[in-house]
Amino acid sequence: NPSEAFLAERMINAPGSAIAVTMEGTRPLLVEIQGLTSPTNFGNPRRTPNGIDFNRLLLTAAVLTRRVGVRLSEQDVFVNVVSGLKISEPAADLAVAAAIASSVKDQPVRADAVLIGEVGLNGELRAVGQMTARLREAAKLGFKTAIVPRRLRRGEPWPQGIEILEARSLREALKLALIADEKPA
Repeated sequence: NPSEAFLAERMINAPGSAIAVTMEGTRPLLVEIQGLTSPTNFGNPRRTPNGIDFNRLLLTAAVLTRRVGVRLSEQDVFVNVVSGLKISEPAADLAVAAAIASSVKDQPVRADAVLIGEVGLNGELRAVGQMTARLREAAKLGFKTAIVPRRLRRGEPWPQGIEILEARSLREALKLALIADEKPA
């Protein structure tokens, strides 16, 4: 199974890592998205994607800053799709945003969760196609939770074997996805 191979070496509970479920043709594929932020050494912070579209990274960074309040104006942002895959669909937006926010806040994304959804310019989460197939594949690989856009109309029921956490906005989804810092003050 390609998804198992792509996830085999991931570090559990490492800040800056999130799992997306993308489609390769009609086959769902789970991939690790890594985000790293670092204070910029220059006047203009860099945005460096590997495996995702540069403009989608700019869009995601802008939404994180403007709609969620994640300060990136003095941070270089690097995003990598593990295993050299190229993702061209917006379904990975939520995982990209979570990986970046996780790095900035130094809080890991839930290790048992996949994140699926397009991020709109107003910070809303938008549905993507083939959600049932994506969720079934995640459950088959042992993921217990999926964070997805809230459904406006009920159609086909969600698959069994995976808890579905629905969110309307990126802000709401990040509250569900990031593990709160439990270090003593």
